Amino acid sequence: MGIQIPADYRPQENEPFMNEKQREYFRRKLNNWKEEILKESRETIQNLQAETIPHADLADRASTEAERQLELRTRDRQRKLIAKIDAALRRIEDGSYGFCEETGEPISLKRLDARPIATLSIEAQERHERREKVYRDD
Repeated sequence: MGIQIPADYRPQENEPFMNEKQREYFRRKLNNWKEEILKESRETIQNLQAETIPHADLADRASTEAERQLELRTRDRQRKLIAKIDAALRRIEDGSYGFCEETGEPISLKRLDARPIATLSIEAQERHERREKVYRDD
């Protein structure tokens, strides 16, 4: 797949931005995150299939149904997250990963490490959120 990097490697600001080691680091981070989400999703499906016995007590039934709905909403959010992870992996391949979609400037390594699917720099994200707040109907 990619190049060999030490297990304890962390991207540093003093390296060339989005060099081969950094791209491999983020590729691995994104793939590991995706695998973790998919594993949790498989476990959820198994749990939902195993819990098909109806409860006689209405309160138990309502509680179980509420838990299932919450779990399904969580899985739906995670499905959307996987799409964002896949998009980030495509950006790594096409060379646009790590650069702000709005300004074209590099996104800080700290931000990418914390949120590897980020597409906007902190400044652009803050502007976006301020505009969203101004135009939001409360």
